[in-house]
Amino acid sequence: MNNPCIPYGTCTNTPGSYRCSCPSGYRGDGKRNGSGCIPISVPHGKLAIGVGLSAGMGLLVLLSTCFWLYKFQKKRRSKNRKEKFYKRNGGLLLQQISTDEGILQKTRLFSVKELEKATDHFSESRILGEGGQGMVYKGMLSDGKIVAIKKSKVVDENQVEQFINEIAMLSQVIHRNVVKLLGCCLETEVPLLVYEFICNGTLYDHIRDNNDEFPLSWNMRLKIGVEVSEALAYLHSATSIPIYHRDIKSTNILLDEKYVARVSDFGTSRSIAVDHTHLTTLVKGTFGYLDPEYFQLSQFTEKSDVYSFGVVLVELLTGQRPISLAKMEEERSLATRFLLCMEAHNLKTILDSQVLEQGKREELIAVAKLAQRCLNLNGMKMPLMKEVAMELEIIKISQTHSTTSDTKYQELLLPKSKAILVSDDDYTWTSTSGNIIPSSEVQPLMIHTA
Repeated sequence: MNNPCIPYGTCTNTPGSYRCSCPSGYRGDGKRNGSGCIPISVPHGKLAIGVGLSAGMGLLVLLSTCFWLYKFQKKRRSKNRKEKFYKRNGGLLLQQISTDEGILQKTRLFSVKELEKATDHFSESRILGEGGQGMVYKGMLSDGKIVAIKKSKVVDENQVEQFINEIAMLSQVIHRNVVKLLGCCLETEVPLLVYEFICNGTLYDHIRDNNDEFPLSWNMRLKIGVEVSEALAYLHSATSIPIYHRDIKSTNILLDEKYVARVSDFGTSRSIAVDHTHLTTLVKGTFGYLDPEYFQLSQFTEKSDVYSFGVVLVELLTGQRPISLAKMEEERSLATRFLLCMEAHNLKTILDSQVLEQGKREELIAVAKLAQRCLNLNGMKMPLMKEVAMELEIIKISQTHSTTSDTKYQELLLPKSKAILVSDDDYTWTSTSGNIIPSSEVQPLMIHTA
């Protein structure tokens, strides 16, 4: 029997009869001799919407796929760059040194993501200062700790091993007057150094902007001199390997919340083996503080730091800049002007008025003569940094004592260094009236006990 339904219809048997039906998308009775199956027409507008939605969904999926592929590629490139910089900057070497010497907990490795978050992606609003070596940013770590992040401008790829050894060594330096190096980041083209944050600015700023809110008294200046000298003496003599700072200046001396001096910025510091006496290198440092002997011979010794500290002492005494462009060329150097005043027995003309008003004559002469020794052009005649620190400490102690004997003073001073006698025959003090007081009338600086 022939199928009564059209070929692409469906025939369904029913009791005593049959039923034809059309496939999906067609309408009609599905019978050969009936209306058959006619395609259901879709309105043009609805068809366009359907096509548009389908195309839109396809495009969205395509764009989403491209976006995630881009993100993946970018993340992978960033990871590869970080790994490249990490290896180039000596990260593997630092890990090895830290493991070998057991200092892994002391040398913290920060991720660049962590430091970017801490500084709002190194926002200009976070810049604390800028120098020839690079920029310093203020940042806040995820634990709330405030830090200073130094971002150098250049890096010497030939000295990576030296740099890493310095990082490992400096991270172990713990002294109350040295800014603590917390760690570094090696995932950037130029390594980032992370230091503890010191809140009260630089000694340079306080000397230049001496104000009533916090006047830099003579006692405070002497205390700062003692603290800085102790820090340098520690770096030179008390660490496992002597460390030379190489850029001592008042802008690298910070004051904390209690106005305690903290030596900072070891960007040019170098360690030296104990069996060596000097370091031959390209001249680095700041004009006005550079040891002339180092400048001429390119040989940096511990005495080069002593010279720079001598300039800082003179800044504390005079309140003047290390280099003054307003003066004649031969008088631009503060160190030179100070030495000329000392040679002319005319110290008072160069001292800061506040220092003259508050300081005792014996103290000022003693500190000035110590600064003069630090600025000796012959390094062999300069004192060691530990001698400088001890002499300044004795001068400071003398402020709090009223009476003692010459013998007591000499006993404290002579065993470790030369005595500071302000009654040396080669020095006189200018009185307020401008008259010269003979050196025979100037009494030796003495320490007194109550």
